[in-house]
Amino acid sequence: MLRDSHPIDKLFEQIVLLVPKMDPVLAKIDRYLEAEEFFQLVRDDLAKRYPLTLRTGRSSTPVEVILRMLVVKQLYGYSYEELEQGVSDSLVLRQFCRVYLNAVPDDTTLIRWANLIQAHTLEQFNRQITKMAVKLKVTQGRKLRTDGTVVETNIHPPRDSQLLADSVRVVVRTLERAKKVLVQSSQWAGETFVHLNREAKQVSHQISEAMRKRSQEAKQVGREGYRRLIEITRTALQHAQEVLPLLEEQASLQAHRLVTTLKTFVPRAEQVIDQATRRIFKDEKVPAQEKIVSIFEAHTDIIKRGKENHPVEYGHKVWFDEVDGGLISHYRILAGNPSDQDQWLPSLNSHREQFGQAPELASGDRGLYSASNETEAFQLGVKQVILPKPGYRSKERKQYEAQDWFQEGRNWHAGVEGRISVLKRSHALGRCLNHGLIGFERWIGWGVISANLRVIARA
Repeated sequence: MLRDSHPIDKLFEQIVLLVPKMDPVLAKIDRYLEAEEFFQLVRDDLAKRYPLTLRTGRSSTPVEVILRMLVVKQLYGYSYEELEQGVSDSLVLRQFCRVYLNAVPDDTTLIRWANLIQAHTLEQFNRQITKMAVKLKVTQGRKLRTDGTVVETNIHPPRDSQLLADSVRVVVRTLERAKKVLVQSSQWAGETFVHLNREAKQVSHQISEAMRKRSQEAKQVGREGYRRLIEITRTALQHAQEVLPLLEEQASLQAHRLVTTLKTFVPRAEQVIDQATRRIFKDEKVPAQEKIVSIFEAHTDIIKRGKENHPVEYGHKVWFDEVDGGLISHYRILAGNPSDQDQWLPSLNSHREQFGQAPELASGDRGLYSASNETEAFQLGVKQVILPKPGYRSKERKQYEAQDWFQEGRNWHAGVEGRISVLKRSHALGRCLNHGLIGFERWIGWGVISANLRVIARA
């Protein structure tokens, strides 16, 4: 049964008097999280764990504890294991998380609860934080600066040979687990597939070694290695297709999970075979939108932004709208690698929806400039539009951009780069460690929420 909170512990309150006071920033965040709006948003998602979660079953980890521990995780950049240990060892964090002298939920329990919180819920959570910031006069929404960055997914640099070997490894591992299920029902002849995984790893290593050399002979060795690796992968997939109907006849939960795994990874492995065949044997340049760069994080986009240090990035482009006061009022995860120009109007419209009016000043970098973007911003009611024009500028345009208000707006806009840097360094938005697209959305949401809570608390 879902519990809201632990009973207040009088003994703990006396013990806390003997330790140093809570950090002022953390103390303010503690008060902010007492708002009913935050609690209710998270509770509504946690209540959907099971059909009767609200009425029956063992007493759960309290909603208040889950919410506060997830905020602490992102504030301090903890892993779930470090979070459990950190809260257990600290009386201050026990007080903040409302754990008191009760047992701290372990990392696996927190992961299960955290996975119930939806990305849309976190967006609403951030909107409520922005409303709170307006009430506290941290921001009035009079200024808007907008920019994007890439948050990487947690994958190794993609190589077709490694992707093929990964595919074989996952399929073989699943087949070996399926064997244990099917042997019990006398539907298995006892065949083993471990040798396929071993050979795939060896061939993948040989390909990597050959590709380091630039000789024609090494290229031929690499091509032959790819030919053999693709054959091994196809053999593994063929066995998977034979086992799949047998698993579907089983009623056990384990068999159902194995079916889900095969149905997820077999199509991805077939896509890897297709792109490797086109690239290696047909000398075809496979478009980025048709590539898969990880069988585990198949949602990952290939993004080229012309950055000298990072010519190609693997993850998702994330767009941030920051208002005066240093708050991220809105964020969105973009599909693929769309033009920056296309993000200008969505940012303005989102701001108008949230604050009820257009900002007095709105700024973007050169990538967002277009004559239509500038005109439409003025039509929406923006008084000062800061969009530097790239490339050739006429004498009139140079004079326009040399005005004091324009230059002041450009100087203010430069701060958004610093805000993004803080998000990456202090709130773990450089690389997402969650799995799947939904996990990626949760990672971004919690990062922005923790950053905004800290900004309000320091104001």
